[in-house]
Amino acid sequence: MQAPDFLSVHAGRVERALTRALDARAPAVPEQLLAAMRYSLLAGGKRVRPALVLEVYLACGGEQPDDAMPAALAIECMHTYSLIHDDLPCMDNDDLRRGMPTCHKKFDVATAVLAGDALQALSFALLTQADWDESLVVALSRKMALAAGCQGMVGGQMMDMLEESSAVKTSEILAVERIHVHKTGALICWCCEAGALLAGAERNIQDACVRYGKAVGLLFQIADDILDATASSEALGKSAGKDAEQHKATYVSILGLERARELAGEMCDLALEACEPLAERGEHLRELAHYILERGK
Repeated sequence: MQAPDFLSVHAGRVERALTRALDARAPAVPEQLLAAMRYSLLAGGKRVRPALVLEVYLACGGEQPDDAMPAALAIECMHTYSLIHDDLPCMDNDDLRRGMPTCHKKFDVATAVLAGDALQALSFALLTQADWDESLVVALSRKMALAAGCQGMVGGQMMDMLEESSAVKTSEILAVERIHVHKTGALICWCCEAGALLAGAERNIQDACVRYGKAVGLLFQIADDILDATASSEALGKSAGKDAEQHKATYVSILGLERARELAGEMCDLALEACEPLAERGEHLRELAHYILERGK
Protein backbone atom coordinates (compact mmCIF):
# COMPACT_ATOMS: atom_id res chain seq x y z
CA MET A 1 0.00 0.00 0.00
CA GLN A 2 1.39 3.40 -1.00
CA ALA A 3 1.89 5.91 1.81
CA PRO A 4 -0.92 8.47 2.06
CA ASP A 5 -0.14 11.73 0.26
CA PHE A 6 -0.51 13.78 3.42
CA LEU A 7 2.51 12.01 4.94
CA SER A 8 4.84 13.31 2.23
CA VAL A 9 3.33 16.80 2.50
CA HIS A 10 3.96 16.89 6.26
CA ALA A 11 7.42 15.31 5.83
CA GLY A 12 8.51 18.07 3.47
CA ARG A 13 7.32 20.83 5.80
CA VAL A 14 8.86 19.17 8.85
CA GLU A 15 12.23 18.65 7.15
CA ARG A 16 12.40 22.29 6.06
CA ALA A 17 11.58 23.40 9.59
CA LEU A 18 14.17 21.02 11.07
CA THR A 19 16.80 22.42 8.70
CA ARG A 20 15.96 25.96 9.84
CA ALA A 21 16.18 24.90 13.49
CA LEU A 22 19.66 23.44 12.99
CA ASP A 23 20.82 26.37 10.85
CA ALA A 24 19.79 28.79 13.60
CA ARG A 25 22.02 26.96 16.08
CA ALA A 26 24.95 26.28 13.73
CA PRO A 27 27.21 29.16 14.84
CA ALA A 28 27.26 27.85 18.41
CA VAL A 29 27.66 24.11 17.69
CA PRO A 30 30.94 22.25 16.96
CA GLU A 31 31.12 21.38 13.29
CA GLN A 32 31.35 17.59 13.65
CA LEU A 33 28.52 17.46 16.18
CA LEU A 34 26.28 19.54 13.91
CA ALA A 35 27.16 17.34 10.94
CA ALA A 36 26.18 14.19 12.86
CA MET A 37 22.93 15.78 14.02
CA ARG A 38 22.07 16.82 10.46
CA TYR A 39 23.05 13.43 9.08
CA SER A 40 20.64 11.52 11.30
CA LEU A 41 17.85 14.07 11.64
CA LEU A 42 17.57 14.78 7.90
CA ALA A 43 18.06 11.20 6.69
CA GLY A 44 14.51 10.92 5.38
CA GLY A 45 11.81 8.54 6.53
CA LYS A 46 8.03 8.83 6.55
CA ARG A 47 8.02 11.24 9.55
CA VAL A 48 5.02 9.39 10.97
CA ARG A 49 5.36 10.86 14.47
CA PRO A 50 5.40 14.55 13.50
CA ALA A 51 2.65 13.84 10.98
CA LEU A 52 0.57 12.38 13.82
CA VAL A 53 1.00 15.59 15.84
CA LEU A 54 -0.13 17.72 12.91
CA GLU A 55 -2.97 15.45 11.79
CA VAL A 56 -4.43 15.08 15.28
CA TYR A 57 -4.20 18.85 15.69
CA LEU A 58 -6.16 19.33 12.46
CA ALA A 59 -8.64 16.56 13.28
CA CYS A 60 -9.38 18.24 16.62
CA GLY A 61 -10.23 21.54 14.94
CA GLY A 62 -6.83 23.23 14.86
CA GLU A 63 -6.60 25.80 12.06
CA GLN A 64 -2.95 26.89 12.02
CA PRO A 65 -0.62 23.89 11.59
CA ASP A 66 2.42 26.10 12.18
CA ASP A 67 1.19 26.51 15.76
CA ALA A 68 1.74 22.78 16.29
CA MET A 69 5.04 22.61 14.39
CA PRO A 70 7.32 22.98 17.46
CA ALA A 71 5.76 19.80 18.87
CA ALA A 72 6.21 18.02 15.54
CA LEU A 73 9.89 19.00 15.43
CA ALA A 74 10.41 18.07 19.09
CA ILE A 75 9.09 14.54 18.64
CA GLU A 76 11.24 13.96 15.55
CA CYS A 77 14.35 15.09 17.46
CA MET A 78 13.46 12.79 20.35
CA HIS A 79 12.75 9.87 18.02
CA THR A 80 15.99 10.38 16.08
CA TYR A 81 18.01 10.48 19.28
CA SER A 82 16.48 7.13 20.23
CA LEU A 83 17.41 5.63 16.86
CA ILE A 84 21.02 6.80 17.10
CA HIS A 85 21.42 5.29 20.56
CA ASP A 86 19.47 2.14 19.67
CA ASP A 87 21.90 1.45 16.81
CA LEU A 88 25.04 1.75 18.97
CA PRO A 89 27.35 -1.27 19.43
CA CYS A 90 26.34 -1.55 23.10
CA MET A 91 22.65 -1.73 22.15
CA ASP A 92 21.43 -3.30 18.88
CA ASN A 93 24.80 -2.87 17.13
CA ASP A 94 23.31 -2.02 13.76
CA ASP A 95 25.11 -0.79 10.64
CA LEU A 96 22.14 0.44 8.60
CA ARG A 97 19.36 2.96 9.24
CA ARG A 98 16.99 4.38 6.63
CA GLY A 99 19.14 2.80 3.95
CA MET A 100 22.30 4.60 5.10
CA PRO A 101 25.17 3.82 7.47
CA THR A 102 24.16 4.39 11.07
CA CYS A 103 25.48 7.50 12.81
CA HIS A 104 28.30 5.71 14.64
CA LYS A 105 29.39 4.08 11.38
CA LYS A 106 29.35 7.37 9.46
CA PHE A 107 31.20 9.22 12.22
CA ASP A 108 32.30 7.35 15.37
CA VAL A 109 30.69 6.02 18.55
CA ALA A 110 31.50 9.03 20.72
CA THR A 111 30.14 11.48 18.14
CA ALA A 112 26.99 9.40 17.75
CA VAL A 113 26.40 9.36 21.52
CA LEU A 114 26.80 13.15 21.69
CA ALA A 115 24.60 13.72 18.63
CA GLY A 116 21.85 11.71 20.30
CA ASP A 117 22.31 13.63 23.55
CA ALA A 118 22.13 16.92 21.67
CA LEU A 119 18.95 15.97 19.84
CA GLN A 120 17.26 14.90 23.07
CA ALA A 121 18.08 18.29 24.60
CA LEU A 122 17.00 20.09 21.43
CA SER A 123 13.61 18.39 21.70
CA PHE A 124 12.96 20.11 25.02
CA ALA A 125 14.43 23.40 23.80
CA LEU A 126 11.95 23.44 20.92
CA LEU A 127 9.04 22.85 23.28
CA THR A 128 10.08 25.47 25.82
CA GLN A 129 10.74 28.10 23.14
CA ALA A 130 7.36 27.63 21.44
CA ASP A 131 4.95 30.54 21.37
CA TRP A 132 2.30 28.81 23.47
CA ASP A 133 0.60 29.52 26.74
CA GLU A 134 3.04 28.81 29.57
CA SER A 135 0.82 26.13 31.08
CA LEU A 136 0.78 24.28 27.75
CA VAL A 137 4.58 24.47 27.45
CA VAL A 138 4.94 22.98 30.93
CA ALA A 139 2.33 20.26 30.30
CA LEU A 140 3.80 19.09 26.99
CA SER A 141 7.37 19.20 28.31
CA ARG A 142 6.40 17.18 31.37
CA LYS A 143 4.50 14.66 29.27
CA MET A 144 7.47 14.37 26.91
CA ALA A 145 9.81 13.68 29.83
CA LEU A 146 7.51 10.91 31.04
CA ALA A 147 7.02 9.41 27.58
CA ALA A 148 10.73 9.46 26.69
CA GLY A 149 12.33 8.64 30.01
CA CYS A 150 12.54 5.83 32.55
CA GLN A 151 8.75 5.49 32.75
CA GLY A 152 8.40 5.41 28.97
CA MET A 153 10.69 4.75 26.02
CA VAL A 154 13.97 4.34 27.93
CA GLY A 155 12.28 2.09 30.46
CA GLY A 156 10.88 0.01 27.61
CA GLN A 157 14.32 -0.27 26.05
CA MET A 158 15.68 -1.55 29.35
CA MET A 159 12.90 -4.14 29.55
CA ASP A 160 13.71 -5.20 26.00
CA MET A 161 17.42 -5.59 26.80
CA LEU A 162 16.73 -7.60 29.95
CA GLU A 163 14.35 -9.86 28.07
CA GLU A 164 16.94 -10.34 25.34
CA SER A 165 19.67 -11.33 27.81
CA SER A 166 17.46 -13.55 29.97
CA ALA A 167 18.34 -17.21 29.99
CA VAL A 168 14.66 -18.13 29.91
CA LYS A 169 12.52 -16.35 27.33
CA THR A 170 9.03 -15.36 28.29
CA SER A 171 6.12 -16.92 26.49
CA GLU A 172 3.71 -14.31 27.80
CA ILE A 173 2.40 -11.89 25.18
CA LEU A 174 1.55 -9.44 27.97
CA ALA A 175 5.26 -9.10 28.71
CA VAL A 176 5.95 -8.23 25.07
CA GLU A 177 3.08 -5.76 25.10
CA ARG A 178 4.41 -4.13 28.27
CA ILE A 179 7.78 -3.60 26.59
CA HIS A 180 6.31 -1.95 23.53
CA VAL A 181 3.67 0.15 25.27
CA HIS A 182 6.70 1.85 26.77
CA LYS A 183 9.39 1.50 24.09
CA THR A 184 7.34 2.41 21.01
CA GLY A 185 3.88 3.39 22.19
CA ALA A 186 4.70 6.10 24.73
CA LEU A 187 6.08 8.60 22.21
CA ILE A 188 3.37 7.83 19.65
CA CYS A 189 0.76 8.42 22.33
CA TRP A 190 2.45 11.73 23.18
CA CYS A 191 2.05 12.80 19.54
CA CYS A 192 -1.70 12.28 19.67
CA GLU A 193 -2.19 13.89 23.05
CA ALA A 194 -0.03 16.87 22.07
CA GLY A 195 -2.02 17.45 18.88
CA ALA A 196 -5.30 17.39 20.80
CA LEU A 197 -4.04 19.72 23.54
CA LEU A 198 -2.64 22.21 21.04
CA ALA A 199 -5.99 22.31 19.24
CA GLY A 200 -7.80 22.98 22.52
CA ALA A 201 -9.89 19.82 22.18
CA GLU A 202 -12.50 18.93 24.78
CA ARG A 203 -11.66 16.16 27.24
CA ASN A 204 -13.69 13.45 25.50
CA ILE A 205 -11.89 14.19 22.22
CA GLN A 206 -8.51 14.18 24.00
CA ASP A 207 -9.35 10.78 25.44
CA ALA A 208 -10.30 9.46 22.00
CA CYS A 209 -6.98 10.68 20.59
CA VAL A 210 -5.06 8.97 23.39
CA ARG A 211 -6.93 5.72 22.68
CA TYR A 212 -6.01 6.10 19.02
CA GLY A 213 -2.37 6.66 19.95
CA LYS A 214 -2.24 3.56 22.15
CA ALA A 215 -3.77 1.37 19.44
CA VAL A 216 -1.60 2.79 16.66
CA GLY A 217 1.51 2.49 18.83
CA LEU A 218 1.02 -1.25 19.25
CA LEU A 219 -0.06 -1.62 15.64
CA PHE A 220 3.16 0.08 14.52
CA GLN A 221 5.29 -2.28 16.61
CA ILE A 222 3.47 -5.43 15.49
CA ALA A 223 3.88 -4.37 11.86
CA ASP A 224 7.56 -3.67 12.52
CA ASP A 225 8.04 -7.14 14.03
CA ILE A 226 6.33 -8.71 11.02
CA LEU A 227 8.48 -6.75 8.59
CA ASP A 228 11.66 -7.68 10.45
CA ALA A 229 10.73 -11.34 9.95
CA THR A 230 9.53 -11.12 6.35
CA ALA A 231 11.12 -8.18 4.49
CA SER A 232 14.60 -7.67 3.08
CA SER A 233 17.15 -5.21 4.44
CA GLU A 234 16.86 -3.27 1.19
CA ALA A 235 13.10 -2.91 1.60
CA LEU A 236 13.37 -1.99 5.28
CA GLY A 237 16.28 0.43 4.98
CA LYS A 238 17.76 -1.30 8.03
CA SER A 239 19.11 -4.75 8.86
CA ALA A 240 16.37 -7.38 8.53
CA GLY A 241 16.16 -10.43 10.77
CA LYS A 242 17.83 -8.71 13.73
CA ASP A 243 15.07 -9.73 16.16
CA ALA A 244 15.52 -13.45 15.49
CA GLU A 245 19.31 -13.10 15.40
CA GLN A 246 19.31 -11.49 18.84
CA HIS A 247 16.62 -13.88 20.17
CA LYS A 248 14.27 -11.05 21.04
CA ALA A 249 10.76 -11.69 22.30
CA THR A 250 8.52 -10.20 19.60
CA TYR A 251 4.92 -10.53 18.55
CA VAL A 252 6.06 -12.87 15.77
CA SER A 253 8.32 -15.04 17.95
CA ILE A 254 5.63 -15.44 20.62
CA LEU A 255 2.45 -15.60 18.54
CA GLY A 256 3.65 -16.74 15.15
CA LEU A 257 3.30 -14.79 11.93
CA GLU A 258 -0.37 -15.46 11.26
CA ARG A 259 -1.60 -14.59 14.76
CA ALA A 260 0.61 -11.48 14.79
CA ARG A 261 -1.12 -10.32 11.62
CA GLU A 262 -4.52 -10.99 13.18
CA LEU A 263 -3.55 -8.95 16.24
CA ALA A 264 -2.41 -6.12 13.98
CA GLY A 265 -5.87 -6.13 12.43
CA GLU A 266 -7.44 -5.96 15.89
CA MET A 267 -5.29 -2.95 16.81
CA CYS A 268 -6.26 -1.26 13.55
CA ASP A 269 -9.95 -1.80 14.40
CA LEU A 270 -9.41 -0.20 17.82
CA ALA A 271 -7.71 2.79 16.19
CA LEU A 272 -10.59 3.22 13.74
CA GLU A 273 -13.10 3.00 16.59
CA ALA A 274 -11.23 5.71 18.47
CA CYS A 275 -11.60 8.00 15.43
CA GLU A 276 -15.41 7.92 15.56
CA PRO A 277 -15.82 11.09 17.70
CA LEU A 278 -13.69 12.95 15.14
CA ALA A 279 -16.18 12.16 12.33
CA GLU A 280 -14.98 13.32 8.89
CA ARG A 281 -12.04 15.23 10.32
CA GLY A 282 -10.46 11.94 11.36
CA GLU A 283 -10.25 10.52 7.84
CA HIS A 284 -6.49 10.99 7.52
CA LEU A 285 -5.98 9.25 10.86
CA ARG A 286 -8.02 6.32 9.57
CA GLU A 287 -5.89 6.24 6.41
CA LEU A 288 -2.75 6.20 8.52
CA ALA A 289 -3.97 3.23 10.60
CA HIS A 290 -4.76 1.29 7.40
CA TYR A 291 -1.35 2.18 5.96
CA ILE A 292 0.51 0.94 9.04
CA LEU A 293 -1.52 -2.27 8.98
CA GLU A 294 -0.70 -2.87 5.32
CA ARG A 295 3.02 -2.46 6.02
CA GLY A 296 2.86 -5.74 7.91
CA LYS A 297 1.14 -7.71 5.13
